[in-house]
Amino acid sequence: MEGGSPLAVHTAAAAASLQQALGPTIRVDWAMRYGNPGIAGRIDAMMRAGYDRILLAPLYPQYCAATTATANDAAFAALAAMRHQPAIRTLPPYHDDPAYIEALRVSTERQLAGLDFAPDLLVASFHGMPERTRTLGDPYRDQCVETARLLERALGREVRVTFQSRFGRAKWLEPATDRTLCDLPSRHVYNVAVLTPGFAADCLETLEEIAMRGRDDFLAAGGRNFAHFSCLNASSEAIVLYENLIGRELAGWTGEA
Repeated sequence: MEGGSPLAVHTAAAAASLQQALGPTIRVDWAMRYGNPGIAGRIDAMMRAGYDRILLAPLYPQYCAATTATANDAAFAALAAMRHQPAIRTLPPYHDDPAYIEALRVSTERQLAGLDFAPDLLVASFHGMPERTRTLGDPYRDQCVETARLLERALGREVRVTFQSRFGRAKWLEPATDRTLCDLPSRHVYNVAVLTPGFAADCLETLEEIAMRGRDDFLAAGGRNFAHFSCLNASSEAIVLYENLIGRELAGWTGEA
């Protein structure tokens, strides 16, 4: 995009909109787990600016050791090197939070209304993880399924769960998004909309893997109409969600409930 990678552009826009919504008494900053601006640098900058109470908010609705935990790990590794540490809170996963489900509902219904076809099926594609992570106790897969169940109930229509981004020889969570999209036309499902509710912002894994390759695979298999729904990004429903989540976690620090 003109301003950089989609992930960075959308995240920066969400942070700016949230800053405006929360007002001047709270500083909103953002960082990337991999890439720039880095987590350590932004924590250091906030400390230098005089902020000594910091809420770490990993924007992963469903908890996974490879995402939520590594973001927090990176932050705590930076803190371990600091002589003067701030007070820290962390945002818990919000896969079943009513505000999150409502944001997904509003976003999905808005994008459904903008289509020129009626989808036979909504597919919720989540980032894949090796099956071994589930047997080791990672709650990620179950939280993804619960998110889809709650969204399905909110929308009043079926939401099919799949998992994308497989690589390597290990067994991954199933069903796989790419195989599902190729199989659906043979099951007389010719019109599909895919949403990616595990991603807070659009990135290569939503735009290149789903909006481009997913579309091509589905149409080549005999599908007729395909839509990729944008992530929450910096939409108004995203900012309402983050106001709810972050306002709750800052209670007692800001003097407001």
